[in-house]
Amino acid sequence: MDSPREELLARLGLSGVLPHLEEALTHPSFSNEQRKGACADNQRLEFLGDAVLGLCVAELLMQRFPGADEGELSRMRAALVNPNPLAAWARSVELGAALRLGRGAQAAGERDRTNVLADAVEAMMGALYLDRGLDAARLFVHAVIAEPLARLTEGPQRTRDPKSELQERVQATGGPSPRYRVVRIEGPPHHRDFTVVVEIDEQVVGEGQGRSKKLAEQEAARAAILSLWSGDANVEGTVSSGSNESEVGPSNGAVPQTEDA
Repeated sequence: MDSPREELLARLGLSGVLPHLEEALTHPSFSNEQRKGACADNQRLEFLGDAVLGLCVAELLMQRFPGADEGELSRMRAALVNPNPLAAWARSVELGAALRLGRGAQAAGERDRTNVLADAVEAMMGALYLDRGLDAARLFVHAVIAEPLARLTEGPQRTRDPKSELQERVQATGGPSPRYRVVRIEGPPHHRDFTVVVEIDEQVVGEGQGRSKKLAEQEAARAAILSLWSGDANVEGTVSSGSNESEVGPSNGAVPQTEDA
């Protein structure tokens, strides 16, 4: 029977030797339970993959939305690179099953944690960059963000950021201003993950995660809008940007192959 890592590679359509794959799929909890220095965890690759993700997403948005201004591009990038869409893609390809976790983390249910999955996805981006080069990493990034990118549909209006949109919607109903509260901070000092909830009239109406408090607040506001106004067609946000790009990648999680992959 194939190992979980082999099954993952098959689902992604990846073949050949990937020297950094095992490291990318190794959670710090697993490394901590081994003899010191015997097993590297995925934090260094995650650090590299975060930069690869940012570059590839910025490059793609510049190409796909030539009419978007800096503010629109920044909001779209934030919607694509935060832990939630990365973890959603990871779940769609069952990446969690391939992770190496320590016994304590496994017992605590870390395998399906959003931050754990998102970090592993970024680590895989870093691994592909090292093992196959930027072109292969770029194709992988495009496959990961294909679904959330498709939701950044074109429209006649430029979208406000989610916090401003939520504020205006709540004020229009006569409700009190939303309040944001940090409920969890995780990760190493150089790569923090923030979890924020947004409350209206002392009731939690949304939760979000991000690499900064500001990004987490935006995601919490977006979640609140989806929860409270789920029937609104404009909830996901639109941009007037004149796209002329073809499809980014397959929607089944598979990674398009480079010619030499």
